[in-house]
Amino acid sequence: MTAVGLLYVGAVLFINGMMLLGHISGTAAAPLNFFVGALQVVAPTWLIVSAEGDGARIAAAAGLYFFGFTYLWLGVNLVTRWPDHGLGWFSLVVAASGIGFAAHSWVVLGGRVLAVQWLMWSVLWTAFFVLMARDRTDLAPAVGVLSIGNALLTTGLPGFLALSGGWHDSPSLAGSLAALGILLLLVCRPMGRLLVARPRPLGEPPARRL
Repeated sequence: MTAVGLLYVGAVLFINGMMLLGHISGTAAAPLNFFVGALQVVAPTWLIVSAEGDGARIAAAAGLYFFGFTYLWLGVNLVTRWPDHGLGWFSLVVAASGIGFAAHSWVVLGGRVLAVQWLMWSVLWTAFFVLMARDRTDLAPAVGVLSIGNALLTTGLPGFLALSGGWHDSPSLAGSLAALGILLLLVCRPMGRLLVARPRPLGEPPARRL
């Protein structure tokens, strides 16, 4: 995924995490899902067309469609209020494919950090599967924290560092990122309980909107 693409995926993961924590509504989150989803469909299409048959470049672009389709589908569901079960099962496909892309990144491309990123995305999309396909709405706050954590660790921060030339593949960076990913998985449930939006007491006026 390009540095610019990482930035905007980080933005939409953060917004969706805030939605799962109850701080913004689904309709408020829908526009960014449409914008980033469209970007993650148009960009890989252009990359594949311009790859001139280069298998490595095509493989690197192919995985982006999974992100684009997820965000577009979610945007549609948020606007129409269609059931999320189909998107949940699609998320399982994304999670399984993420393991394959991680192996390809490690073995073929030699990208240790990218492999860890794919594994963390696979865990996140597995959480989306459990949340939506299995109707585990009680896990929404935990998945929200997991989404926000990925927005920082696997997309937003790497995107900014890559744009500034400060993001380089190395075994030590891959190990550090993997350790942070495991820590994120361990703390997402207690952090979700801590950060979830609390219902306003009856009679309390709504917060002023700027």
